[in-house]
Parts: sequence; structure tokens; C-alpha cells
Amino acid sequence: MTYRFHASPRLTEDWRHFRFGKADGVATVTLDRPEKLNPLTFESYADLRDLLAELPHHQDVRVLVIRGEGRGFCGGGDVEEIIGELVKMEPRDLMRFTKMTGAVIRAMRECPIPIITAVHGIAAGAGAVVALASDFRVVSTSGRFAFLFTKVGLSGGDMGAAYLLPRVVGLGRATELLMLGDTIDAETADRYGLVSRLVADADLDATVTELARRLADGPALALAQTKSLLTAELDMSISASMELDAMTQALLMTTRDHAEFHAAFTERRQPRWEGR
Repeated sequence: MTYRFHASPRLTEDWRHFRFGKADGVATVTLDRPEKLNPLTFESYADLRDLLAELPHHQDVRVLVIRGEGRGFCGGGDVEEIIGELVKMEPRDLMRFTKMTGAVIRAMRECPIPIITAVHGIAAGAGAVVALASDFRVVSTSGRFAFLFTKVGLSGGDMGAAYLLPRVVGLGRATELLMLGDTIDAETADRYGLVSRLVADADLDATVTELARRLADGPALALAQTKSLLTAELDMSISASMELDAMTQALLMTTRDHAEFHAAFTERRQPRWEGR
């Protein structure tokens, strides 16, 4: 398959620091160090950043699922492999690291592909922010969130958390979660608005699969533009937002998918979306 608008290097199919697979339009990243609650490392941060940059060039991917193996989603940054090294670094290298972790979250929001995070057990620190940055958070009843940064003597506003969390749960709840760093259970997270779908542990995989299938089979251009507008308009005036909405909608009205809806409606059948 020819990948247009991609530079000379081949797309990466074999990622070393997490498992990556694709099937029927759904890509899956599995954090696979269950013995340590799937912590992120320097290398896995970098791989996530680079994967998210490549993913829009995978013409066979319509949705991304991020999940963790074992008894939890992600316990955050690896204390031994990251924090133990950070205390030895010079400011220049510390800045490179913190910018890299932020680049992961920014790439999640700017990636046109819908992202689902499946949360069971703990999502702590960076793991909580990765879940926060996704478009859908499917959380099982065993799920727990902890924005732990102040508990290790750092700012609670790590990796864009102070930007994203108030926009999801409100300023009051975000202040509580980011300043105190307490762990909240799935029901509390759901009540705060942090959960997209709360399900029984036994139903997590099936619910994620069903949602991923629905997104993968949906109108890809419309979904991508909706995600883009949701992110871009967070800081826009209403007049600028209306202008961007109008331009986007006019463009989508020229697509095959919009014409396909009309044909399907007329013929009393389900649309066959092409993403064109």
C-alpha cells in the first residue's frame, strides 16, 4: 500500500516498549509490564509520541485503543527507571524529558483518530493523564484514578493535566484532584465526569470492543473533524468557533460520506462510510 504524504522512512510496525497490533481498522497499544503495573519509561514515552505521529499515516487504522495488561492500567512513571535518573540530570535534560512527556499528551489530542482508553485497576500519575487525554475512557468498577504529582513534590499540572482536567471535571474538582493527589474510585470518577462509560470488570473488554467497532465503522472524516473542533475551540471566542464550524461543515458537505448518507436515507438502508 502506498502511504501518501509520508516521508522516506517506513512506518514502524514493531514497537519495542509496548505491544502494538491492528485488526479491522482498530489499532491497540497494550502496556505490557504487568509485574510493575505497566509503568512508563523514557523509551515508552518516546515510542508513544512517535506512534501517535505515525498513526494518521496508517490508512488501515480508524481508532486507537490503549490498555494495560495484568491487574491495572498504568501506575505512572517508573520510579526506578525515571525518577531515580531525573534527580541526576541537568536542567537541560530535564526540560527535554518534560517536553517529551507533554508531547505525548498533545499528540493524543491532535491525532485525528479517536482514542479509547480501557481502565481497570489503577491509573496513576502519567497513566491518569494518558487516560484523561483520550477521547473515551471506558472504566471498570475496579478502576481508580490518582493524579499523584504533588505527592512526589512536583506540580500537579504535569503533562497538561492543569489544562485538560478542569475542562473535563470543572475547576473545583480539578483543584482537589491535582493539589491533594488522592486516589478516587471508579464511582467517584464517574460522578466527577471523568468516566465515559462505567462497566463491570467482566464487561470491560466487550464494551471497549463494541465502542471501537462503532467508531471504526463510522464516518472517519466527520469524527476526525469533530475531535479537532472539540480541541481547537476550548480556547476560542464564540465568533471564532462559529466561523471554524461553518468552514468545517461546508467542507464536509462536499464529501462522499455526506452524499452517501443522503443515498442511504433515500434507499432506506444503512450508510456505507468510506472516510472520503
